[in-house]
Amino acid sequence: MAFELPKLPYAYNALEPTIDARTMEIHHTKHHNAYVTNLNNAIAGKPEEKMSIEDICKNISKSPVAVRNNGGGHFNHSLFWTIMKPKGGGEPSGELGDAIQGTFGSFADFKTQFGNAGATRFGSGWAWLSVSAGKLVISSTPNQDNPLMDVAEVKGTPILGLDVWEHAYYLHYQNRRPDYITAFWSVINWDEVSRRFMAAK
Repeated sequence: MAFELPKLPYAYNALEPTIDARTMEIHHTKHHNAYVTNLNNAIAGKPEEKMSIEDICKNISKSPVAVRNNGGGHFNHSLFWTIMKPKGGGEPSGELGDAIQGTFGSFADFKTQFGNAGATRFGSGWAWLSVSAGKLVISSTPNQDNPLMDVAEVKGTPILGLDVWEHAYYLHYQNRRPDYITAFWSVINWDEVSRRFMAAK
């Protein structure tokens, strides 16, 4: 098997009340696990089997739909788990904080723009903060696409992603996606986002 389901860096109940334990457990053990299983099945005996998930995404236009959907699902969720933590939130400092202020005017304006990217994504998808040509950009993608993919409208290296598929929030928030997006700010692991930012620059 080329890929494995990563362990969560915290317990399933660690992000409560923002994300409830049942949602986290189903999201990780059922949804993410299915992407990994289906990705491995789709690439068995093919060149992608020897590639990193990042390289698969960067060349996704050459792969079948099953690899795009499940490879994206694996990459996106693997990032998503790491950019959250118990007692997270606050504001980023250092170079990332400066870059957010310089790009978006203020942290509050950034939150508004990022939140809008998630709230206005029709159907299922993701909101992203990425580094593109050394600069920060906000975008959203449908389904399990991401900015690494060569088919993405806005390309870049994602450093912060928000899952706005209903399975990410429905048990707790039902159809109230904006409430889920607002709550997400309290669990962001800005240390990890900053680390990704420095690496992507």
